[in-house]
Amino acid sequence: QVQLVESGGGLVQAGGSLGLSCAASRTIFGPKTMGWYRQAPGNQRELVAEITNGGSTQYIDSVKGRFTISGDNAKTTVYLQMNSLKPEDTAVYYCNVKWGRIYSSWGQGTQVTVSS
Repeated sequence: QVQLVESGGGLVQAGGSLGLSCAASRTIFGPKTMGWYRQAPGNQRELVAEITNGGSTQYIDSVKGRFTISGDNAKTTVYLQMNSLKPEDTAVYYCNVKWGRIYSSWGQGTQVTVSS
């Protein structure tokens, strides 16, 4: 089993920046995909961004150009830099790691609140 520990998040004014970090309790070797999801009240959890250990990234359209995902494969750590934040970015953000085709772990979630 792998535990994911998130840090970062908090309260920021619109237009501001926040950074999120997520570290795994042990290194996961081999192909894996690390990502950030978010869930706002009343909404389903959605994928925000993800990165493979080959460095390929993808983002949902609403955060392109504002958010940057990066990862450290040696430490199985994933980061999300969020700039130009908007009130609609307010949500609980969860990190996720998928590996070995069938394994997946989730972080406990961290609140991001953007005030207008």
